[in-house]
Amino acid sequence: MSVSRIPARISTRAALAGGIALSSVVLLSGTAFAHVSVQPQGEAAKGGYATVNIKVPNERDNASTVKLEVNFPLDHPLASVMPQPVPGWKAEVTKSKLDKPLELHGKKINEAVSKVTWTADGSGIAPGFFQTFPLSLGQLPEDVDQLVLKSIQTYSNKEVVRWIEEQKEGAEEPQNPAPVLKLSAASGDHHGGGATAPSATATASAGEKAGHDGKAGDHEEKAAAASSSSSSDTTARILGVIGILVGVAGVAFGVLAGRRRSA
Repeated sequence: MSVSRIPARISTRAALAGGIALSSVVLLSGTAFAHVSVQPQGEAAKGGYATVNIKVPNERDNASTVKLEVNFPLDHPLASVMPQPVPGWKAEVTKSKLDKPLELHGKKINEAVSKVTWTADGSGIAPGFFQTFPLSLGQLPEDVDQLVLKSIQTYSNKEVVRWIEEQKEGAEEPQNPAPVLKLSAASGDHHGGGATAPSATATASAGEKAGHDGKAGDHEEKAAAASSSSSSDTTARILGVIGILVGVAGVAFGVLAGRRRSA
């Protein structure tokens, strides 16, 4: 064994190890996102209205998704749930009576949407594809931080997957987690109010006090320091990514160099 071949073998092993690690990350990432999920378009604030997408991936290689059922909690009812038309799918909205009437805009509502069902008119969601189903929701509740939308996915081979398992605090993600819509804090634009920007009076008062105390310059220096720190963090991240790319290029060069020496 020649001495010149040792670095080449080491480089080859390092490249193979790096490739295996990268493949594992990609595979694990794909698995983590292969669930029915709900994704808001913009903000989903408490007490307001929101547009969301129900994202449905097809996880089977030999069947298409032909039906989706999304259930809405009646303990925190939504007076308005409107699906947007999706080509190739028929949407059906189901309402249920409420034990306690819901008051909205001064009117009492005795029923709320409990379920929306989409049924494919054609081939549905083919293997290797996904589909989004837009919904307009409102008025979002103000006394919870999230809405759990338990869903049922049906395939063309009659297989049914129930995405109904709720995530427990401190526990691993369940096998079939239910879609969860996270609600942000209410803003001044939504019914019910919430945390808003400081009033003009409070801002003027704070500025006047800063002027009397002669500390306005200190505030500017702190703001500049914070901006500089943010820029430094961004630069460090960019340099880190460049370092990784350079390292990968070095490994590839080592492999090619080893092959040339062997030849």
